[in-house]
Amino acid sequence: MQSVDSNNGKNFWKKSNKMIPGRAVYGAMHPPIVQPGGKIKQVSPLKEARGTGGAKGGAPTGEMSESFRNYWESVNDAWECSDDEFTSLADGKISNDVAQSTALSVINRHRSGQLTSSSINNTARKDFASNSSSSYPTDNKKEGSANTAAVSVALSFSSENFTSTNSSSTNSCNTAATTTAGVPSAAGGSPGTPTHFILPSNHHQHNNLRERLTHDPERERESGRLERFEEVLHGSKGANVAELRKLSWSGIPPKLRADTWRTLNGYLPANNERREETLGRKREEYWNFVKQYYHTRHDDLHTDTFRQIHIDIPRMSPLISLLQQPTVQEMFERILFIWAIRHPASGYVQGINDLVIPFFVVFLSDVIPPGKAVDTYDVACVNSRLRDGVEADSFWCLSRLLDGIQDNYTFAQPGIQTRVTQLRELVTRIDDGLHRHLERHGIDYLQFSFRWFNNVLMRELPLSCTVRLWDTLHAEQEGFSHFLLYVAAAFLKHFSQQLMVQTDFQGLMLLLQNLPTSNWTDSEISLVVAEAFRLKYMFADAPKHLYNSQQPQQQQHLYYNK
Repeated sequence: MQSVDSNNGKNFWKKSNKMIPGRAVYGAMHPPIVQPGGKIKQVSPLKEARGTGGAKGGAPTGEMSESFRNYWESVNDAWECSDDEFTSLADGKISNDVAQSTALSVINRHRSGQLTSSSINNTARKDFASNSSSSYPTDNKKEGSANTAAVSVALSFSSENFTSTNSSSTNSCNTAATTTAGVPSAAGGSPGTPTHFILPSNHHQHNNLRERLTHDPERERESGRLERFEEVLHGSKGANVAELRKLSWSGIPPKLRADTWRTLNGYLPANNERREETLGRKREEYWNFVKQYYHTRHDDLHTDTFRQIHIDIPRMSPLISLLQQPTVQEMFERILFIWAIRHPASGYVQGINDLVIPFFVVFLSDVIPPGKAVDTYDVACVNSRLRDGVEADSFWCLSRLLDGIQDNYTFAQPGIQTRVTQLRELVTRIDDGLHRHLERHGIDYLQFSFRWFNNVLMRELPLSCTVRLWDTLHAEQEGFSHFLLYVAAAFLKHFSQQLMVQTDFQGLMLLLQNLPTSNWTDSEISLVVAEAFRLKYMFADAPKHLYNSQQPQQQQHLYYNK
């Protein structure tokens, strides 16, 4: 605002129309002056101190005292900078660059969730200092102080607004009143010192909000599946096994995999009230077997069995450090030896040791601290009671699994012989080109698929993929005895193109015994089991299609026996 000289009347008409409106307000700071006779003299205290009154320095008389010019001169001193600092806001000219840079700084820091009063003020003052040197004369103290006060008040106002918008989500913000020069702070600050809000960083709150608002279909689907699993597995009426099989077919959440396997395996009862009692009783029964039989492992009758177990255990999955721990190997020795003693018809057969691994890993992961890698965890650190429970559960689940495929491990392993023959017939019907290619180069299905059925594809897949495959095998009614045939056929068909490229026996056998699955994930397993289901749907209701090649041999055998 342009200063006005009382002796220069023409400056009055050039006054800016943006001048702060109003008139003198007298209070404790400027009490009204009472003239003799009780009249209040309408003159500013400052004018009175100067001894000036009208336009010419004397008291206003006649009609001139009623003029607007004399009235304006009588109250003009109320808005001088010495009376109120807000006059500096009107006198000063704030640069657009300063205002824009300050606003941009506030917006950017508000977006990043790192808005603090000190950082904004420092940035604003740096911008103001750099711009004031070029926008304002260095000797104009009034204008410099006006801009400084303007920036300070503007920043305080911005901080106040930002705090009020975040007060609903943050209770740790410090509440303080914005003050200006000459106005006491509501928080007890000294007059004349601006008090700004101290705003904590809301970085974590912004991240949490972003996570809640971001649409992640995969995460939502997994969360929904977990809730559905818990409802079906731990329902008030017990586990719904039929529904649990449907949910488990496409994979089981790791958090509930142990209980789900126990239930689908038939080891854990569906009734919630009987579970704890059954687990306690079966675990005690297993350790009674250990006390009764394990000390006989060095007897002449069992020496050969235990020696073979002792040789095979260090060989299984040598790249998994978990299985090389002495504590784990001792647990496996007890499991396999007790099973062999209780099943003399088959006894221990190489390959059974591999079938313990998935059960052991899944049950162990259920008792170790969350976030720990099960394949490298020191099992000796696990509580002995929990460790004994893992060992007992692995034994009983292995026993129930082998009860359904025991003919795979009896003398001459007839169950596996049958599955190999069925696989040959199935591949002939679904991929005749591959079948002819294998026969042309002298490849016998028994040479590569025997291990598939003997170890349930454990030697062909990473451990994580084996666990995912076993989710589906547990979900099937006859997963390990019947559905595994279709899984093997889909598995072989998956590598059909790579096998067709090989042109000799050696290349084919090397590929069949070392299929490139080291980088497989659950996605590849899902594709294989989906193809296996399609094959089962096609051939399950026509089982004779898998025995056509055997019928002529059987009829010829019957003919010669006559």
